[in-house]
Amino acid sequence: MKVTIAYLQEPPFGWTGSDGTATGADLDLADAVLRAIGVTRIEHCLTTFSELLPGVEAGRWDMNVPLFVTPERAAKVAFSLPVWAIGDGFLVRAGNPKVLDSYASVAKRADARLGIIAGQVQHDAAKAAGVPADQIVIFEQQADAIEAVCSGGIDAYASTALGNRILAQQIGNAVEAVDHATESEGQQRPPVGAFSFNKSNGELIRAVNAQLCLYLGSSEHRARMARFGLTAKEIDPAIGHRSL
Repeated sequence: MKVTIAYLQEPPFGWTGSDGTATGADLDLADAVLRAIGVTRIEHCLTTFSELLPGVEAGRWDMNVPLFVTPERAAKVAFSLPVWAIGDGFLVRAGNPKVLDSYASVAKRADARLGIIAGQVQHDAAKAAGVPADQIVIFEQQADAIEAVCSGGIDAYASTALGNRILAQQIGNAVEAVDHATESEGQQRPPVGAFSFNKSNGELIRAVNAQLCLYLGSSEHRARMARFGLTAKEIDPAIGHRSL
């Protein structure tokens, strides 16, 4: 049995290693779950964020790495059980010269420019917080947004708080990560992410969900995710979300 999973260049969730192989927390989780349900061949397909949902809808691959669950996305694809829950954050230049620590703080500064990857939930969050369209710069690739932060083309790049912390560690002293307080953005709990599938692929979806029920929160799961920086802070809210 073969399964093809699409992924993004977005550490710590997924990226292409120096040896050309796909790696990351989401791919590690997918590997553990798929092997447990009898998949003998796993292929990885690097793509862009804007192609994730259209690709799995069109059957170009079988499943996507986890992304945030929204009603709009759920109308197009089938989501697995949640696998992580992560709030937003900014990647900014060292010292955070414009003191940006939430979408609202960007909206209050007409001279602030916010970078966002096309189609990601951060775009809706920024607009809901009152950030005008002319302060938002859309990128197709994360690498371009990071370069814009470093060069001063934008003042902040919005993504997951965890992802930005990992990026800041990798890039070094030129940038820093700023977590958003969920209360400042009107969130009671961080949003959840889940694998997604073509809605017609019911057999795979059911098998993955059954294994996720057994595996998520186990000592093995926590240990493997810890290697990529995911902790109980990101795991436990997703597990708890199933019963909410």
